Amino acid sequence: MKRWLDNAETAVANHSDRLNAINIFPVADGDTGTNLYLTVRAAARALHNPAGQDEAIPADAGQSDVGAVLARAGRAAMEQARGNSGTLFAVFLCAAAEPLAGHTRLTSTLLAAALNRAQIRAWSALSDPVPGTMLSVMEAAARAAAAVDAGHNGDDSNQALGKALDAAVNGALEAVVSTESQLAALEAAHVVDAGGVGMLLILDCLRSAVLGEGLQGELLDGLHGYDVQDPHIHADMPVDDGVEVMCTISLSPLSAATLRQRLDEIGESVIMSQVDSLADAEGSYRWRVHVHVPDSVPAVALIRSLGEPSDISVSELAMARDPEPAPVNSSGHER
Repeated sequence: MKRWLDNAETAVANHSDRLNAINIFPVADGDTGTNLYLTVRAAARALHNPAGQDEAIPADAGQSDVGAVLARAGRAAMEQARGNSGTLFAVFLCAAAEPLAGHTRLTSTLLAAALNRAQIRAWSALSDPVPGTMLSVMEAAARAAAAVDAGHNGDDSNQALGKALDAAVNGALEAVVSTESQLAALEAAHVVDAGGVGMLLILDCLRSAVLGEGLQGELLDGLHGYDVQDPHIHADMPVDDGVEVMCTISLSPLSAATLRQRLDEIGESVIMSQVDSLADAEGSYRWRVHVHVPDSVPAVALIRSLGEPSDISVSELAMARDPEPAPVNSSGHER
């Protein structure tokens, strides 16, 4: 799992420019690659930082418990998630960890369960989920892995796991190709979904890490808009007004439902997901909140009316929010 996330950090960093170039949905702000990279990086580096480890997990537990390892990475990703793509990946990672808790190795059946839990949680995190995005890619990967696992009748061999991983990646690839025809904005620009391509890369990194094989270099060949000679397509899109607001906040389930409903009324791309699975002494859970709104002031005031948020960030949608990450080498260090 550590190798998977290290490889994913490297792969997404090296592809971030191309992901940014085709990022036109839900807003053409050209930062999907950057946001996904920063979120994957947070997950990967959490596993190399014992000081940041959750005290509830014994130091040696995370070394052998697959679920504990991914849960730790998922919490770090959720706390530092950036944008739609990063937030959905963080949700994916946290949810995937749950069926793996207490297990010391991955099997075909566990992979299928983890992918299924992850895609369901990602779909439910969004107030208005849309097919033709990385959600569809997650779902296709889960369905493909489940079909292979069902055909092996509980076979827990590495061979069965390999076939399930192959199927998941192939299913994800087919879903990425299909995104173009599922969203009018993508079809008009003749590109596939940027977040979907990023998720495909991450899944191929999982396959590579588990099977001990290299990434499938030809995987992205032929994807519309992904040729390195293509210009930054998002730059020709209309400028998007408004801002992206993100924060972490402790809320009761009722207050969380209220916040989601009221954010839906004033904004778009509302994503809310629990950072932790355990409530505090007052019955509140920590939530990561993401929304696109015309003006940050009413949104932040609304959030503050229900609790005390932390890690508030407000970013313009009309411009890329971070410099593109430097490419990294195979060891995961910036060049």
